Amino acid sequence: MMKAAFLCFLIYMMFMGCDAATVFVSVAPGRSQFFKYDHFSVSCEGEEEPAGRRVMQRMKDGEVKAHLSPYSVSAAFPDEHTGVYWCEAGRGANSSDVFVTVTDGSVMLDSPALPVAEGGDVTLSCRCKTSDSADSSCGPAEFYKDGIRIESSSTGDMAVHSVSGSDQGFYKCKVNGSGESPESRLTVRAPSPTPPAPSAPSAPSAPLLPVSTLVRHLIVGAPYLLSTIILGLVYRDRRKHQRDQPTGQRRTRDEVIMQIIS
Repeated sequence: MMKAAFLCFLIYMMFMGCDAATVFVSVAPGRSQFFKYDHFSVSCEGEEEPAGRRVMQRMKDGEVKAHLSPYSVSAAFPDEHTGVYWCEAGRGANSSDVFVTVTDGSVMLDSPALPVAEGGDVTLSCRCKTSDSADSSCGPAEFYKDGIRIESSSTGDMAVHSVSGSDQGFYKCKVNGSGESPESRLTVRAPSPTPPAPSAPSAPSAPLLPVSTLVRHLIVGAPYLLSTIILGLVYRDRRKHQRDQPTGQRRTRDEVIMQIIS
């Protein structure tokens, strides 16, 4: 029976491994800074059913709030909507974090909210809030990385080509006469693996089942598999126990069975 319990544990662990969901966080528009009264949304994507996804928010004071996905903000406020956002799925999977900053100043840095793939290109833009509440390019601006001035731009844009790990850091921009933006962290991630080159055509094979379908089949078949294994172990132990009994006891039992049958 100990072996049967061990097999049950293995099957349980297998289901737990297959049950892990994958969830991703996204921000629209896809930048990390917004002016006061701007609108933006945070949503969760992935294999988990939409009903099981939640947008989590850790505010500046440390309070954590849960929102339904997608979480739409129609009028952003610095104290209420600045913070760290991530997604949780109904089966315990969490996404990576994104930091969103809402500023009541007149200058912001338009930088990507999500990590940038290594080897790609990214453009940072310094934007100013105008009297009609729209944001536009500030014109000449200075860009800083980790507190050090790295570039002056006459257009208010700074392009970073072939991004690498050394480009990670906290960026901000400054405009004479208008002020400076908050800092935002630029994160660099490893590039996605290149898919293998197509091989020569081969004989058609059976289509692969989706993971969700495979998990459902395993769940349905698990009780039958467990019952078969347990009955087999019990039968084997009973046969072994009978073989270990003295011959006289087995003969007496056989005679009793024959008398009952006759």
